[in-house]
Amino acid sequence: MKPAELERRQTSPQQLEVVLHLDPALPWFRGHFAVQPLLPGVAQIDWVMHYASILAPGWRFVSLKNVKFQSPLLPGAVITLSLEWQETRQQLSFSYQRHDGDVRHVASSGKIALCR
Repeated sequence: MKPAELERRQTSPQQLEVVLHLDPALPWFRGHFAVQPLLPGVAQIDWVMHYASILAPGWRFVSLKNVKFQSPLLPGAVITLSLEWQETRQQLSFSYQRHDGDVRHVASSGKIALCR
């Protein structure tokens, strides 16, 4: 149930950017919602944790901090997931940005506490 990965860039050992295409056929969109399908927050967090294993192998989820869902992620969108791992703080920061031509708009962001 992962989106199509178009590009992956690890800009440093602590930072990762992944460009994704939200295929309208993804099961996450079914029933969420009938009038206007959108990507649920639980899917967004699931994908963050999937890619977190690249930056923080062996670490696992503890809690969410400061999560904001500012605008919906819709079927067919191209988005970028940006991750930054701060091991000393045991904190993973993330943001999803919608692509609008060359411009990106933050759709959601937050911090996740991790532990070993």
